[in-house]
Amino acid sequence: MDKMLLLNPADYVGVSFWIISAAMVAATFFFWVERDRAVGKWKTSLTVAAMVTGIAAIHYFYMREVWVGTGESPIVFRYVDWLLTVPLQIIEFYLILAAIAVVSSSLFWRLLIASVVMLVAGYLGEVSAMGSGESNTLWLCFVIGLAAWFYIIYEVFSGEASKINASQGTAASQTAFGALRMIVTVGWAIYPLGYLWGYAGGGDAAALNIIYNLADFVNKIAFGVVIWAAATSSSE
Repeated sequence: MDKMLLLNPADYVGVSFWIISAAMVAATFFFWVERDRAVGKWKTSLTVAAMVTGIAAIHYFYMREVWVGTGESPIVFRYVDWLLTVPLQIIEFYLILAAIAVVSSSLFWRLLIASVVMLVAGYLGEVSAMGSGESNTLWLCFVIGLAAWFYIIYEVFSGEASKINASQGTAASQTAFGALRMIVTVGWAIYPLGYLWGYAGGGDAAALNIIYNLADFVNKIAFGVVIWAAATSSSE
């Protein structure tokens, strides 16, 4: 049997990879099937939710094998996943607003660019830590990533996105928007905590991956559940 497929029962990080792989597949199937209960533009939102968990499931299949087989952090696979799924989650905010109002394309691009800057900075920081161990690059990238995240938080709480939702949103869209921005604020905060825990004081790869896995479980699946709840309640 391929060594990479053997899972040590005491390898809790590996177990977490396996659990989340299955959870992402189940969530993808659920969101796709539930599209039939949604109407109008909510169908598109549920499609995007299914894409987020589906893409994550594919990458978790690879990430779990890297970890179980080598004990190393699957940084490249993880960031490829995030570079695809995080912008899709940002698109969800735009889709919710576009379903209830005329929204400027500049809002979409501002949020999208901020999310890409956040991810690219995080990737460059983690690669520098795993390669040459340059702490200056690691923490400079961390600060840049935080700044981009703070901008997204500002936009969904006080910027144009928040104002459109407050003035023109339906009950379902406002509930969904409010829940999504709490996920972006509280749920996404788990990622920088993992970054800090994983690289401060010499680093801890196991803690880093446990925290990242937990964050993905909460943010990708819970994010989709919020969309599903809004879509089905709006349809009813």
